[in-house]
Amino acid sequence: MHLLRAASTADHAAVQRICIATGADGHDASGAYDHPELLSHLWAGPHLQADPSLCTIVEDADGPAGYLVATADTAAFERWCERAWWPTLREQYPLDTPHNPRDLELVRLIHAPEVSAASIVRDYPAHLHINLLPRMQGRGLGRALIERLVGQLRDRDVPGVHLGVSATNLRAIAFYEHLGFRQIDSEPDGLIMGLHVN
Repeated sequence: MHLLRAASTADHAAVQRICIATGADGHDASGAYDHPELLSHLWAGPHLQADPSLCTIVEDADGPAGYLVATADTAAFERWCERAWWPTLREQYPLDTPHNPRDLELVRLIHAPEVSAASIVRDYPAHLHINLLPRMQGRGLGRALIERLVGQLRDRDVPGVHLGVSATNLRAIAFYEHLGFRQIDSEPDGLIMGLHVN
């Protein structure tokens, strides 16, 4: 049995654990970083603070086992992060402290975050991140999470949603294509995929 429920800021620790456990193309990333929590600081934690009403937790008898975090307005979210999220993390992870190469790549993103292209957020202003522990995969929960979000975005008259996916995560790319996402841009190590909501 499983339950989809609204997230809250109290889910931060659970979301961080899931983010780390799935941070390497769906596999455990904890051994790849000295500070694997950086993954969540970048791609999960801020959403729970900025707009928890668009975030959903998947639970089973053993507790939280997956999540979808999102924002309806990426440009506004990025401004919020610059004002309310990054400053504390920049103090916690200074650039002048030695880091291994993988950690350093993430720390640099905290100090110089990527800004979404206007050409993307014009038609796909929302964005999402989704992760499911292996025990929750293959059960249709990814589809259920995205369909729930799409309904919420329609209620807010948001025209589209986008996401980033690693170019090596072929399973995820196929999954998103099956749900109607299409490639709208590319990054050095991945794709940007978008879905029209309205």
